[in-house]
Amino acid sequence: MARFLVTGGAGYVGSHVVLALRERGDEVVVLDDLRQGHRAAVPHDVELVVADLADRRRLDEVFAGWRFDGVLHFAALSLVGESMRDPLRYLAENLANTAGLADAAVRSGCRRFVLSSTAALFGNPERMPIDEEARISPGSAYGESKFMAETALDWADRVHGLRSAALRYFNAAGADPQGRLGEDHQPETHLIPLAIDAALGLRDPLTVFGTDYPTPDGTCIRDYVHVTDLADAHLRVMDALETGPSVRYNVGNGRGHSVKQVIEAVERISGCPVPHDVGPRRPGDPAVLVASNEKLRRETGWTPRYAELDDIVRTAWAWRSAHPRGFDDRSAMPLAGGAAGASTARAA
Repeated sequence: MARFLVTGGAGYVGSHVVLALRERGDEVVVLDDLRQGHRAAVPHDVELVVADLADRRRLDEVFAGWRFDGVLHFAALSLVGESMRDPLRYLAENLANTAGLADAAVRSGCRRFVLSSTAALFGNPERMPIDEEARISPGSAYGESKFMAETALDWADRVHGLRSAALRYFNAAGADPQGRLGEDHQPETHLIPLAIDAALGLRDPLTVFGTDYPTPDGTCIRDYVHVTDLADAHLRVMDALETGPSVRYNVGNGRGHSVKQVIEAVERISGCPVPHDVGPRRPGDPAVLVASNEKLRRETGWTPRYAELDDIVRTAWAWRSAHPRGFDDRSAMPLAGGAAGASTARAA
């Protein structure tokens, strides 16, 4: 049995990765300050350390208390708009916390590291679909901070032999198909949950930012990848790092859907109208962003199991309609079904 440290493991993508690790029998320790994560998203049989990643003394205690086979790093500031209002905070915190975590891993003898990165590295790309050779030109401080984190990991490999994989997500979406986990952000900024909440009457009508883009229906096109497929990609690249070199992958479905198509899918799955208004374009929004996942498929055998937009929306709708107040609707997640005798989650 392998043991992994997952920072931000009480958050959206991180919690789905924790679930996938437990389901295959790995031991997991989650480190999360719970500013954005949810205690209820961590399975009962997973150790939860409630701590700030910037607390280096506490971080050293975690690495001294367990021997890890790898680190999966999700804990970060991640709102593009906020990063443009407070860029120095994003640049300093995301880089410093990644570098500090990598340093702790190196000093403990851990030699595998998977970083949650972003397609925001590419800004306004010159070609579609976007592959790993596309020019890095972040259009936000958030994207720049993730690129700086990737660069820090490159140096950790060159100097210390810390092999890393950076997964550059496009639009993570959906929920655990068994209904155990879902998306619960405060504030929520992702289109699919915003459309679902509008359909449920949990928020004001959705705003569609621009209907005059050079796309078939005039609205922006984005690549949506199911969060369970994202989790599978993390496990595959972590396993590959055991014998392979550091690597960078773009992770998406490889095809895009427009804002109008997402609204129509939510209406189709829910049977409810999605109230929405039309607003002006947002500055900096590209018309189309679609990933090339060819490299990830070729080198790891990954393929999205939930590639259809309706499948993604169906899982998101099922979770949110069952938990309209998010994780506040339940006290804790059940056992993940991994090894027996694992420790109970606690605040360390």
